[in-house]
Amino acid sequence: MNSRHTETSLVWGHSALRVVIAISPDGVVGIRELSAGGPVPRSPAQPLVEVLLAGQGRARASHRFSDTAVGRRFTYVGAEQVRDGKWHELRITLRDEQTGLEAHTHLRSAEGVPAVRSWTTIDNRGAHEAVVLGVTSFAAGFPAGSAGGLDVVRGDSEWLGESRWRVRPLREETADLNLPLHGQDGRGRLAVTSTGTWSTGQHLPTAGLLDRESGRAWLWQVEHNGPWRWEIGERRDGVYVALLGPTDIDHQWHTVLAPGESFTTVPASVAVSSGGLHGEGLHRAGLHGAVAALTAHRRALVRPHQDRARLPVVFNDYMNTLMGDPTTAKLIPLIDAAAEAGAEVFCIDAGWYDDDGDWWDSVGEWQPSQTRFPRGIEEVLSHIRTRGMVPGLWLEPEVIGVRSPMAGKLPAGAFLQRGGTRIVEHGRYHLDLRHPAAVAHLDEVVDRLVEQLGVGYFKLDYNIDPGAGTDVDAVSPGAGLLACNRAHLAWLEAVLDRHPDLILENCASGAMRMDYALLSRMQLQSTSDQQDPLLYPPIAVAAPLSVLPEQSASWAYPQPAMDDEQVAYSLCTGMLGRLYLSGHLPTMTGAQRDAVRAAVAAYRGIRGDLATAVPVWPLGLPGWADPWLSLGLTTPGHTYVGVWCRADERTTASLSLPHLAGRRVGVEVVYPRHLPAWDGEWDQERGRLVLTKPVPGPSARIFRISHASPPDSSLPL
Repeated sequence: MNSRHTETSLVWGHSALRVVIAISPDGVVGIRELSAGGPVPRSPAQPLVEVLLAGQGRARASHRFSDTAVGRRFTYVGAEQVRDGKWHELRITLRDEQTGLEAHTHLRSAEGVPAVRSWTTIDNRGAHEAVVLGVTSFAAGFPAGSAGGLDVVRGDSEWLGESRWRVRPLREETADLNLPLHGQDGRGRLAVTSTGTWSTGQHLPTAGLLDRESGRAWLWQVEHNGPWRWEIGERRDGVYVALLGPTDIDHQWHTVLAPGESFTTVPASVAVSSGGLHGEGLHRAGLHGAVAALTAHRRALVRPHQDRARLPVVFNDYMNTLMGDPTTAKLIPLIDAAAEAGAEVFCIDAGWYDDDGDWWDSVGEWQPSQTRFPRGIEEVLSHIRTRGMVPGLWLEPEVIGVRSPMAGKLPAGAFLQRGGTRIVEHGRYHLDLRHPAAVAHLDEVVDRLVEQLGVGYFKLDYNIDPGAGTDVDAVSPGAGLLACNRAHLAWLEAVLDRHPDLILENCASGAMRMDYALLSRMQLQSTSDQQDPLLYPPIAVAAPLSVLPEQSASWAYPQPAMDDEQVAYSLCTGMLGRLYLSGHLPTMTGAQRDAVRAAVAAYRGIRGDLATAVPVWPLGLPGWADPWLSLGLTTPGHTYVGVWCRADERTTASLSLPHLAGRRVGVEVVYPRHLPAWDGEWDQERGRLVLTKPVPGPSARIFRISHASPPDSSLPL
């Protein structure tokens, strides 16, 4: 600990991270430095923990989670530093003498990774109940000269239009109010929230701040499979960031802590970057550096699983193919074609449990259909295994259709309720996994399908959102929902404990629940339900901002009616992530099937690099209607670059790869090699690859750029 005048500093971190906690007897306890180790300006005096109590409120009226009355009063009690394998952890204890509340802040960071995970536990050590309306998981001031030099990077999402990112000046979201003149902090804020259980159904819990002048950047994620809030606001001394799970004002959440009781927030993570890559503008360098840090942090968070070493190619029969109408007659030729293409998992999607053709509101028992599979689904699953693939099934475990036999077999307490009435959404009830009968039912389903039918892969879908929550055994609907969210995570952990080789895909009407509460446990993520191959690339290109490349499953669904360029275009969309195939392969021409096989073979050749690759965006973050789109994945030896051109005419794009500036490189086409080459030239000095699409219509290519010295830097591609 270092001391200067009356303020004491607690310094913590490791080789890639430096955190300085300011402790002052007459001021707030807060993070004054969060950096990758280089010098940074002193951060604003934002309290380390904000707690909003019904009986205390804020120090000044606002709707912000900055300067709550309790947060301002917290004083430092002590700290403990712990080492747990690769993880460094700092535990700080604060106390409010007036209420008797203690706050325990946990900061946890993996060695060598400039990122930190944070959460807060509140203990009521006072003599009276505390009605808690909100607690920050993380709160700190951003180190910057002025708000006017900051940009906000954030993403919106919806069904079929996931991961739409934008970078905008903070001043477009908050006005310059000349706060020092008024002698008060502001009252406004940019607050982004998600309600219900579609954690990424409208906005994304990942966002960031970028300093245009210095290149410093923070990128954060709230790691919760339910409601959350992040906010940015301006104080007299700078800008603060607050990250939270559910709150009273946003989510009908509050909890009551009796003396001796405690509450723990959902976790949130913040990655930091100092920017400054050679040849790259500081602004873009800061974002790419923060993405690299958050990517490494996510890899440290995810549960160990054999899938991460293999990254098998998955064929799923749904998208633009069987569309929820599987039968033995339809599946057998599709299984054979998928095996011949090189798929390693074959997943039978929705409909395998349906006997009457109208299954939406009757699901929940999960017994195989007898009409669709006259000799039993075992015949089909056995055929999948015979062809060398792992059999998979679609499952939507958290719902029970209103016409399902299980709706009457399970007790009322096994369902989410409001006012004694089961919540119904789109013809389904929602299970409450706090109830042992709900857990026992799902455990029986999973164990039966795995142990009796040999299923090794589940696509876990989730197509309803029950709203604010349940008031059963909860002081507020939001508190009931938070407990249910946590019970869902515990159920997933138990499933993988019993079946450690089982592969779980996270899906929720595409990517409506793409958060790292779930993705730290499940192996891959569906990125969209988008059926238009021209609209899918911006989703796939943007996905690595939210999810690891090796978890990012984007559909590649070539069809017999497509021409050669369209087939390749669709296949390229899935190749810089988890190749997730579909399409009517059996009715394709021989040349088309060869193109699919070549794509799978090419993917197998590069997938070993995906689990260590770091994403970059050579054309900037993708816009929904951009004619050119590009995603790069960098490794120590290669940079893989996917490029999609949606323009009809011959056109040219210049891809920025500043990490390769000043180097001679080798460029080769990974896929497709059987189609006309694009024209290309390498600008060695600027680190730019200039590409010209010579063919009409939409076209795409995957390139490998080797960090070596070819005989000539002007390259026909």
